Amino acid sequence: MNTDQIKGTLKDAAGKVQQKAGELIDSPEQQAKGIAKQVEGTAQKKLGDVKEVLKDAKK
Repeated sequence: MNTDQIKGTLKDAAGKVQQKAGELIDSPEQQAKGIAKQVEGTAQKKLGDVKEVLKDAKK
């Protein structure tokens, strides 16, 4: 695992928490921020996955 995979996973998890918190307090703004953070985290994790594949291919 590389740092992009770890950070991406953490951002995704934090986004899910933020989205749920927004639902609980009835805040569409917080829900949207949570969803955006999830998308950003997923993209960062995918970038990390690609880096790992490339690193493994070099071996």
